Amino acid sequence: MLGRSAQIEAELDRHWDRLHQGLSYYKPPSSSSAGKVKENKEVAQPLKDFGLRISKLLGLDEQQSVQLLQCYLQEDYRGTRDSLKVVLKDERQSQALLLKIADYYYDERMCLLRCVLLLLTYFQDERHPYRAEYCNCVNKLEKDLVSNYQSQFEKLFKAEAPTWETHGNLMTERQVSLWFLQCLREQSLLLEIIFLYYAYFEMSPSDLLSFTKMFKEEGFGLRQTNRHLVDRSMDALVERIGYLSSLILVEGMDIDFLHKCALEDCTEQHQFSSSPDMDQLLLTFGDIPHHGPVLLAWVLLRHTLRPDESSPVIRRIGNTALQLGVFKYISTMLKGLGVSGNNCTASTAKMCIYGLLSFVVTSFEEESLQGSHLIDAACEVLSAPSLAEVFWEMPNMGLGMILDSAVGMFPHKIGPLLQLLTALLSNKLTVKKVYNFLDKMSFYTQVYKHKPNDIISKDDETLWRRQTPKLLYPLSTGQTNLWMPQGVLGQVVIGGEQGYVVRWDYSYSSWTLFTCEVEMLLHVVSTADVLAHCARVKPILDLVHKIISTDWTVSDCLLPLTSRIYMLLQRLTSVINPPVDVIASCVNCLSVLAARMPGKVWSSLHHTGFLPFASNPLTSMAQCVSAEGMKAGNYGNLLVQIEQPRGEYAVTIAFLRLITTLVKGQLGSTQNKGLIPCVLLVLKEMLPTYHKWRYNTYGVRERIGKGTCLDITVVTPTLQSLCIYSLANTEAGQAVVNIMGVGVDTIDVVLAAQPSSCGSEGPGQILIQTVKLAFSVTNNVIRLKPPSDVVSPLEQALTQHGGHGNNLIVVLAKYIYHKHDPALPRLAIQLLKRLATEFLLGEWSCLHVVLDLIDSKQQGKYWCPPLLHRAALAFLLALWQDRRDSAISVLRKKFWENLTTPLFGTLTPPSDTTEPCVLETCAFVMKIIGLEIYYVVSGSLEQSLKDGLQKFSNARRYEYWSQYVKSLVCHVAEMEEEGICYFPETQMLISAWRMLLILSTSHSDVMQLTDDSTKLKLFMDVLDETKAAVSYHNVPYSPAIYVFSFLVLHFCISLPFIAVLRSNHFLSFSADYTHVSPDILSPLSLILESVLQADQQMMERTKAKIFSALISVLQIQGLNGERRVCGDISQLPQLLLSVCETVKDEALALIDNTRHMSQTGETAEDEDSMETESPRGPRKDQRDGVCVLALHLAKELCRTDEDGEHWVSVMRKVPVLPSVLSAVELSLRSKHNLYFTEAALHLLLTLARTPQGAAAVAGAGVIQTICLPLLSVYEGSSNGASQQSFSRKSQDSACWPGVYRLCMSLMESLLKTLRYNFINEALDFVGVHQERILQCLNAVRTVQSLACLDEADHTVGFLLQLSSFCKEWQFHLPKLLRDVQVNLCYLCQTCTYLLHSKKMLHHYLQAKNGEALPPGPLSRTQRAPQTPSKEAVGGGEREEAEQKALLAVQCSLLKILSKTLATLQHFTPDCCQILLDQSMDLAEYRTLFVLSFTTPAFDPDVAPSFGTLLATINVALSMLSEVDKKKEPVSLSITSLASSEEIQALKSLLMFTMENCFYVLISQAVRCLKDPSILPRDKQRLKQELSSELSTLLSSLSRHFRRGSPSSPASGILPSTQSKPPTPGSKASHEGQEPFIQLVQAFVRLVQR
Repeated sequence: MLGRSAQIEAELDRHWDRLHQGLSYYKPPSSSSAGKVKENKEVAQPLKDFGLRISKLLGLDEQQSVQLLQCYLQEDYRGTRDSLKVVLKDERQSQALLLKIADYYYDERMCLLRCVLLLLTYFQDERHPYRAEYCNCVNKLEKDLVSNYQSQFEKLFKAEAPTWETHGNLMTERQVSLWFLQCLREQSLLLEIIFLYYAYFEMSPSDLLSFTKMFKEEGFGLRQTNRHLVDRSMDALVERIGYLSSLILVEGMDIDFLHKCALEDCTEQHQFSSSPDMDQLLLTFGDIPHHGPVLLAWVLLRHTLRPDESSPVIRRIGNTALQLGVFKYISTMLKGLGVSGNNCTASTAKMCIYGLLSFVVTSFEEESLQGSHLIDAACEVLSAPSLAEVFWEMPNMGLGMILDSAVGMFPHKIGPLLQLLTALLSNKLTVKKVYNFLDKMSFYTQVYKHKPNDIISKDDETLWRRQTPKLLYPLSTGQTNLWMPQGVLGQVVIGGEQGYVVRWDYSYSSWTLFTCEVEMLLHVVSTADVLAHCARVKPILDLVHKIISTDWTVSDCLLPLTSRIYMLLQRLTSVINPPVDVIASCVNCLSVLAARMPGKVWSSLHHTGFLPFASNPLTSMAQCVSAEGMKAGNYGNLLVQIEQPRGEYAVTIAFLRLITTLVKGQLGSTQNKGLIPCVLLVLKEMLPTYHKWRYNTYGVRERIGKGTCLDITVVTPTLQSLCIYSLANTEAGQAVVNIMGVGVDTIDVVLAAQPSSCGSEGPGQILIQTVKLAFSVTNNVIRLKPPSDVVSPLEQALTQHGGHGNNLIVVLAKYIYHKHDPALPRLAIQLLKRLATEFLLGEWSCLHVVLDLIDSKQQGKYWCPPLLHRAALAFLLALWQDRRDSAISVLRKKFWENLTTPLFGTLTPPSDTTEPCVLETCAFVMKIIGLEIYYVVSGSLEQSLKDGLQKFSNARRYEYWSQYVKSLVCHVAEMEEEGICYFPETQMLISAWRMLLILSTSHSDVMQLTDDSTKLKLFMDVLDETKAAVSYHNVPYSPAIYVFSFLVLHFCISLPFIAVLRSNHFLSFSADYTHVSPDILSPLSLILESVLQADQQMMERTKAKIFSALISVLQIQGLNGERRVCGDISQLPQLLLSVCETVKDEALALIDNTRHMSQTGETAEDEDSMETESPRGPRKDQRDGVCVLALHLAKELCRTDEDGEHWVSVMRKVPVLPSVLSAVELSLRSKHNLYFTEAALHLLLTLARTPQGAAAVAGAGVIQTICLPLLSVYEGSSNGASQQSFSRKSQDSACWPGVYRLCMSLMESLLKTLRYNFINEALDFVGVHQERILQCLNAVRTVQSLACLDEADHTVGFLLQLSSFCKEWQFHLPKLLRDVQVNLCYLCQTCTYLLHSKKMLHHYLQAKNGEALPPGPLSRTQRAPQTPSKEAVGGGEREEAEQKALLAVQCSLLKILSKTLATLQHFTPDCCQILLDQSMDLAEYRTLFVLSFTTPAFDPDVAPSFGTLLATINVALSMLSEVDKKKEPVSLSITSLASSEEIQALKSLLMFTMENCFYVLISQAVRCLKDPSILPRDKQRLKQELSSELSTLLSSLSRHFRRGSPSSPASGILPSTQSKPPTPGSKASHEGQEPFIQLVQAFVRLVQR
C-alpha cells in the first residue's frame, strides 16, 4: 500500500466491499462452505483438515478459515514447508499453531477497522499525499457505514461467550478471556470510527435518539452481556467505550453550530430545535459519570433553543450533570483518550469538548460551575497545540473568560492561572504572549480575615485605599520584593464577617512575584508552612520548564528564577519528608538548562549535594569500578527511602534525563570525572535491579529502563573506558543482555496490551526503544573493548548455548520477524554479524590463504603464479560484489597495501602478445577499490586505503593508466579493423577504468583527483580514445564506442569537470595543449557523425548520450560567454544539419506513433518507469529520449549561432519547423508527448528571440499549431472548477500547465520581437484563451503555489506586450479589454494585500498548497538549477526553509505586481500629456480605481481604489527598508536567505514597482481632477488625501535615498515604459533628483494649490 496514488486507489477499490462490511465480512460456519472446502482440489488435504479445526475454534466460515491459514503461512509463519508438515502431524505443536492463528485472526479484524479509521483520519487532510483517494473511498462508504457499524457494535455487545462445548477443547478460560478482550477492543474501535465519522458528517435527530437509547440500554459499556468476564486489565477498555459513547452523543448535538446559530440569532436553523423525546429520555440519566457531558450538552441545547419553555428541565438536568462531577470526568476522559498529535481521536475529542466548554462558560455563571475541575478540563483541552493557537486568536471569548477569572484571583490563588498558561504554551509565539501577559499584571488580589488598620474605606466598604506603602513579602532587606505604594485603590470583591477579598489596582511583574515566592519557600523550608508554599511554587517551576523547553531565547529573562533552583534543590532534598513533585520539577528545569549550558549547570549543581559524588579523589580504574569512597548523594537517599517504597519515580526519571543531558554536553575532563559517580550509580545500582522495583503506574518501568540505557549510550570518551569495562565484566552487562533477551514475542504482547491512546509514547514503543538502545550499547562494547585473550562475561552471556534451542542467539535472530520498527531487526543483525566476525578469521579460515596469495612479497614465487593470484582477486571481488560484510569487515583492515600493488607496475605496451590475466588482475583491483569507495562513507574508509590512493595520485598513476587505456583502445580498434577479435579481458579493464573515472567525478577528494591539469588530461584522453574508436567505422558494432560514449557523457556532465571547463584553467596545463583552448565540440561532432551512420537500434542509447554531452558542453561554454567562439567552429553547419535531420525524422515518427496510439487506444509508457537497461522503443516520449534531446541540442546550437548565419540555411534545406509544429499540434490535441512538446516549445522560444527566428516561427504557422489545440491542455481536467485547474506542482517539473505557460511566453516573445507584424495573431490567441487568462488573474487570490504564480507572471507579461496596442485591442475585443483592465486592478490589490500581510500569506501557503518547499528564494529564472533535497529538515532548518518558501512567493508576487502596474500604465493617460494638454480627450481612458482611500482587502467585493495604490507604494517602501536591514534579532532576515545579486535584483524590482505605481496614481488622479462628472467636494477630498499621503511618502523616500537606493530595472528586466527610469547599474542619484521623485513633487505642488 506504499505505492503511487493509482496503486492506492486500485487497492481501495478492490477491497472497498470488505471495508464497507466491516466485521460482517467474517461469516459464521455453514455446511455449504464446508462442502466447498472439501471439493476444492487446489488445497492440500492436511491444510483443509487444519482449516476445519480453525473454523471450529474461531466460529469462522470454513472457506475463510482456509484463506486465513494460507495468509498466515505466507505472512507470519516462521518455519519451513518441511517443518509445517511435522507441526500438522504433532498434536501438541498443532495446538500451539492454532492459538497463534487465533491471535493472527484477531489482528486481522482489528486491522480491517483501523483501515477505516485511517481513511476517516486523513480524507480531509490537505497535507496527506493520498487525500483524494481516501476521500473518494469515504464518499462511497458514507451511505450506510454508521448503520452497519452500529449493528456490529450491538451484536458484539450482546454476543454470548464461546465455550469448550461449542468451540472445542482449546477454548479454555484463558482463551475465553482473550476472546472477550478482543470483543472489547472491537467495540471501542467501532465507536471510535463512528465518533470520527460524526466529526465530519451531521447526525440527524432520529440517529441521536437511536444512539442515546442504545447507549443507555447498554450502560455506556458497563452492562456488558459478559461482564462477569471483566478483570482489572480490561477496565481501561470498558472506560474507553464509555468515553466514546459519551463523545458520540455530544458530537451529534453539534454544539459548534449551535454556538454559531446563537451568535447570529438564527437558532431555528439548528436540527434539534424540537426534540421532546430526548428531553424525556435524558431525564432518566444521572446514575453513571458517563452521562455528565451528554447532560451538559443537552442543557446548552435546550437553554439556547427554547429558554422559556424548558427552564425547570434545564435546571434539573444541569444539576444532575454537576452532581456527576462532569468537569472532573471530562479531564479524566481526555487523559484516558491519550495525547494529541498523531492521535486523531484524541485531537477530535479535545476539539469537541473545546466547543462545549467555550459555550458553557459563555452561557452560564462561572460561580455555578465547579471551578477547579473546570480549569483542569480546560487545561486538558488546551494541551492540543492547534486549540491553544485558536485560544490566543480570541483570548477574551469562550475559555478566555476562565483565564480572566483566574487573573481576578491572582496571586491569592496562584495555581489556576499558571496551570492555564502552561497549557497554552505551544510554540515560540505563544511563549512571548505568555511572558508578556505575566510581565504586565494590573491587579493584585489579597484575602484578609480582618480589615487592616492602614486602610481607608468608603462607608459601603466597597473601595479601600492604602494609607501607607507596604512590602508584600516578609523578606530581608536587599532581597527581591514587591512594594505596594501609598494611595493604591482596592476593590472589595467579597466582604463581611467571614473576611475580605480585595483586588488592588496595582501594576507589577509576575516574574518578580515568582522570585519572591521561591525566596519565601527557601525561608520556610524547615517549617510547617513548607507544603503550602510548595503548592504555590510547583506551578511556577512547571511554567518555567515549559517556557524554556519551548523557546530558549526567553531563558535570560528568567535568570532570577532559574538561578535559585540550585539552592531550592539543596534545601528541599535535605528535609525529612522531601516534596518529590517539586524536586522533580526542579530537576526537569535543570535538564533543559543543561542542554544549552552544561558547564554552568554542572558547576552550580555540583555543590548542592544532590548528585552522587566521590569522597576521595579518583585515581585508578580499579577504584572507579569498585565504587570505593563514593556516596549516593541526596538523590540516592531519596530513591531508596522515598521513591522505591512508594513505587513512584518522578525524580528518578528526571535524574536520568539530567545525567544524559550532562553527559551529552561534552564537559571538560575534570567535570567528566565528576560524573563518574553518577554513571556508576546507574551501572551498579539501577540498571541491574530496576526491573525488580515496586511500580504503581504501568509503563514507568519501561521508561526507567530506556533512561538507564540512554545514559550509557551517550557517554563521552572520558567515561567510555569505565562503561565498557563495567558492561563487559559486571552484572550491568548481564542486565543489558536481559533487555535484549526480551524477545520479539514479548514485545508483540506488550504492544497488543497497550491502549491505542498511548500513541508513540506507549509502553510498547518505549520497550522497543529500550531494546534498540541495549543492542547499540552491546555493539559498541564489543567493538571498542580492548583486545584480550580472556572471554569477558558479557561475551560468554551472548554466546552461551542453552538446551531446547533457548539460547540467546536464537532469541536475537528472531528479531528479524519484528514489524513495528525497521531499526530493531537491523541492529540485531548487526550484532549477530559482529559476534560472527569475532571468531571468523581463525587459524583455519580460508581468508588467511587468500591474504597470503595477494601478499606482494609472495608474487612471482613458484607456488603463486599469476593465474592463482588472479583467482584470489576474483574471489575477493565476488565478496565485495555480493556485499559479504562479515568477511569484508575482517579483510579490509589487513590488505589494502597488498591489493593495490598491481596498479603500480609497468605493463608492456598493448600488443597481440599481451597477457590477458594481467589485464584482468588490474581490472579486479580497480573494481574492488571502486566498490569500497562507493559503498563506504568517506570518513569510514580505512587509512591504509586512503594512503594507497594518495600514493596512486602522487605517483601520477592516473596519467599512466589513462595513457595506457588510450593506447589499448587504439590497439583494439586497429584489431577490429583487421577483423581480429580482442580479448574479453581488455573490455573488462576498460570497464573497470570507466568505473574509477565515474567515481572520481563524485568522490574526487577521496580518490585524490583534485588537480585540474590531471582532470583535463584524462578528459582529453577519453575524447581521443572515443574519436579513435569511431574512426575505424567499418565495424559499427564496436563495444568500445558504446563504453566510451558513456564515459564522455559522465565527464561532460559531472561537476568536477564542469568546474575545470568553466575555470580559467580551460587553457591546458600540459605541454601538448599549451595556449590552445581544448577543442571539445569537434571530436564530439565526429563521434556523433559516426553514431548517426551506425545501426540505429544498436546506437539509440549512445546517440542520446552524445546529444547530452553536446548540450552540456554548449551550455558550459555559453555560461563562460564563449558563444561567438563556438559559433566559428567549422563543424557547426554539419552539426546543425545532422541534428535538424534527426529532429525532423523523430518528429515525423512521433506523429505516426501518436496517431497509432490514438487509434488503438493504447496509453503512453509510464513516464516514471525505473527501467534503464531494456532497449526502449525509438519513438516513445521520454525525458532522455533521442527526440527530446535532439530538440534541446538544436536549441543550444541556434542559441550559439546568434546571427542565424548557419541555421537559416539549414532550416531551408530541412523542413524542421513544419514537422515539429505538426507534431506539437497533434500532441496538444491528444495531450500526449509531454516532454517532446516542452522541448519543442523551448526551441521555438529560443528562435523567437531574434527577428529572423521570430519571422520564421510565425511564418511556419505557429498560431495555427498552438492557438486552438492548446485548449485541450487545460479544458475538462478539473470538472470546471477553475480554482483547481491551476497546478500546485513545482514549476520546475514537466507538466501540461507548464506547457501552457511556455506557449504564453512564446506569444509574448513573438509579439515583443515582431510587434505590429504579429498583432492579429496575438489578438486571436488572447481571444481564444480569454477565459483561462481571466481565471489565472483571479486565481492568485486563492492559490499561491509557485506554479500558479508563474502562470500569472507569464500571463501578465504577455498582456504587458499586448497593452502597447490598445487601439487595436479596443477595436477587436472591447469587452475583453475592459475585463482585463478590471482584473488587473484586482490583481494589483491582491498582490499588495498578500505582500503586506506575511502572516496571512504564510497561513495560505501552509493550509492550501501542501507542496514541497522551493529550494531558493527567487523564482526559476533567477535560480541556478538544482536537485530538490530529500533530507528531513530539523527545527531551525525547517523554519529557514519555510522563510525561504515565503520569500520565493513574495518575489513572484512582486514580479506580477510590477508587470501589472507597467501594463496599467498603457491603460491610463500619459502623465506629461495629461498635465500639460488641457484639451485631452478623457473619454478615451476609463477610470481604473475608485475614489476611496481604504486599505486593500482580500474580499473581491471591495473595489480597487486610490488606497490600493498608496498601500502598494507603502508596501514596496517597507520591503525596501527591510532588505536594507543588516540583521534582525527575532526572525530570519531577507539578507540571510538570499545572495547579494538576488537582493540587488529585489531592490531594483521594488524601485520599479514604486515608479510605475506613482505613475499610475498621478495619471489616474489628474484624470479624476479633470473629470467634470466628479463632484467638487470629492475632488477636494482627493487633493487633501493625496497631498497628505504623498508628502509623507516623499519624506520617507528622502530618508531612504540619503542612505542610497537602487535604480529601477525598467530598461533591463521589463520592457520600456512611458516614464524613463535610470539605467540599471548607474549610480543612485542624489536626494530629490530621481525623475519620478521630481514628478511626484510637481504633482504635490499641483494639488496643494
